[in-house]
Amino acid sequence: MNTMLMEAPVSATTDYLALEAEYGARNYKPLDVVITRGEGVYLWDVEGRRYLDCLSAYSAVNQGHCHPRILEAMIKQAGRLTLTSRAFRNDQLGLFYEELCTLTRSHSVLPMNTGVEAVESALKVARKWGYDIKGVPANQAEIIVCADNFHGRTLSVVGFSTDPASTSGFGPFGPGFKVVPYGDAAALEAAITPNTVAFLVEPIQGEAGVIIPPTGYMQKARELCTRHDVILILDEIQTGLGRTGRLLAEEHEGVEADLTLIGKALSGGFYPVSAVLSNKEVLGVLKPGEHGSTFGGNPLGCAVARMALKVLVDEGMIDNAAHMGERMLAGLNAIQSPAIKNVRGRGLMIAVELHPEAGGARAYCQALQTRGLLCKETHDHTIRIAPPLVITEGQVDWALEQFDAVLRG
Repeated sequence: MNTMLMEAPVSATTDYLALEAEYGARNYKPLDVVITRGEGVYLWDVEGRRYLDCLSAYSAVNQGHCHPRILEAMIKQAGRLTLTSRAFRNDQLGLFYEELCTLTRSHSVLPMNTGVEAVESALKVARKWGYDIKGVPANQAEIIVCADNFHGRTLSVVGFSTDPASTSGFGPFGPGFKVVPYGDAAALEAAITPNTVAFLVEPIQGEAGVIIPPTGYMQKARELCTRHDVILILDEIQTGLGRTGRLLAEEHEGVEADLTLIGKALSGGFYPVSAVLSNKEVLGVLKPGEHGSTFGGNPLGCAVARMALKVLVDEGMIDNAAHMGERMLAGLNAIQSPAIKNVRGRGLMIAVELHPEAGGARAYCQALQTRGLLCKETHDHTIRIAPPLVITEGQVDWALEQFDAVLRG
């Protein structure tokens, strides 16, 4: 028997789809397009068709696909040093700390890899702070979260999700979480007890369909957390790093979180890098051996993240997100279609919500795919729109033509 692995003659879209169906877990339902190359705002499939990307890998490629300066930094660092673990120091970590803290006006950084690792880290830190600093009785710490939240897929995080698809079949879940309605400051205040250590919230709920809270909500949440000695944790993994037209979405209401979570675009889509940003009082509760990650803070990830942040600022991507977002939002609002229930967004984080009788958002995403534009449905009736922050006026206008043609039918 020949045990040599032979390379399969895969060339067509249907061949790739068959391979995924045969060997992959069925935990995703992507559009049937097989991407092979990306550059800037564009993607190409294996058949050679070009698409304008209006998802940006859920905001992980804010800087555009395969940004040449980030690619160069990655290649250079990969040829020098990729990983030491945190048992030893490396010459990229301190620079990453300094540049990230300077840019975000933070005092301290905890480096991790994925977004949900940053969330898990923040939950651990908040509980430890509650016991060590606030004086909450052992194992009684409470963390308040919001209905329709999305903070990741680990067991502890889905345990406080209100999405049945995230929770059904995965219990039992850990205690210590309270759920309140999103955008309801009175409900938040009513939920706070002497054992409350943190409030974890998204400045804009992305997975829920780009849900923007009422004006003043984040300021009120900040006020309540300060008054009751509660840590405010803002999950900016999707909203942060320019997506909403500001470096961080918290800036729209002039608030500062005690813990800010970033990821996704922190590496420009090249490598998993995330971080917990904080003041020294909160992160200072961690002592050696209490938390860590073999890959968190590795030199390759740090070098990539440093350049990803640099190009975001140097190339004016944050301001561009604000201006192009206004243009995109105005154009979508101008579309006259009985299918549209609501258009909302901030910067280049936009959603078109459809009436239930319109037949579901996926069909519209598939129709847009045939016209060379890629986006993705969420919660059945909402089209999420989030192109790379390097998009131009001409590209926005072309995208609007495609939306207009599909939504007006």
